[in-house]
Amino acid sequence: MIGGIDIVTLVAALMAASTPVLLAATGELVAEKAGVLNLGVEGMMILGAVAGFATAVTTGSPVLGFLGGALAGAVLAGLFALLTQFLLSNQTATGLALTLFGLGLSALFGKGFEGVRPPPTPKLDFGPLSDLPVLGPILFHHDWIVYLSLLLVLATWAFLKFSRAGLVLRAVGENDDAAHALGYRVIAVRFAALAFGGALAGLGGAYLSLVRVPQWTEGMTAGAGWIALAIVVFASWKPERVLIGAYLFGGITALQLQLQAAGYAIPVHLLSMAPYVITVLVLVILSATHRHGAPAAPAALGRSFHASS
Repeated sequence: MIGGIDIVTLVAALMAASTPVLLAATGELVAEKAGVLNLGVEGMMILGAVAGFATAVTTGSPVLGFLGGALAGAVLAGLFALLTQFLLSNQTATGLALTLFGLGLSALFGKGFEGVRPPPTPKLDFGPLSDLPVLGPILFHHDWIVYLSLLLVLATWAFLKFSRAGLVLRAVGENDDAAHALGYRVIAVRFAALAFGGALAGLGGAYLSLVRVPQWTEGMTAGAGWIALAIVVFASWKPERVLIGAYLFGGITALQLQLQAAGYAIPVHLLSMAPYVITVLVLVILSATHRHGAPAAPAALGRSFHASS
């Protein structure tokens, strides 16, 4: 206990608070590695939040709720892929439009679920490990989505670094024309990457409404999708740095809640904006520190692909 703040509780809360952003950022990393800039992450998260909440409440199953949230995010990402990869609309404008679309649609469908409690998502039982002092609450007292998010980061790192499919995806992101000339299906690769990214954004949104809050509140993502986008860029498109950035955001979020609970005389508005401001500042500093030798953005990022070229 330091200054009225329980450090063990803080670190344990950090992992849960980081999960929605970590999921969304991991998915966006894959999409951007394929050369697509998806600014619709916020819309996919909020749509996943309401779809996951509605599914869980209707079926009584949080697992189906998470699947519903992931599916909603993937569907919106599919719409983004259709508009940008097949109809060649501007990626930036389309992403912003779909964010507004997701926010509006979620507000409409969420009206009937306000004030409703979702079915609880149980924490995994690790037996004696959960009772260990310090390590037990920090590492072995979480729900399965927290561990899934960590496994997805590891799997994404291994996929991009060691698999042939990951090499193809990176080739598409670096030079789509050359990848097409080699016979790779650029649009199919990008469609799959976007669907994966959208599913993870939707899963992150569902985690917000089913576990983090847990209730449906209009606009409850509160900019988490934009933080995920910033984390990917400042992490230099590396999964391990995405993990650090997401946990930094989650740690500051958990800390500001603990400061409020401890009764510190800090204006609530300053505490509320602290996770966003501090995360961005630290990421900017880290990005500047590692600029020398750090990989640039995928060369084809944000550029539409013309199969005839």
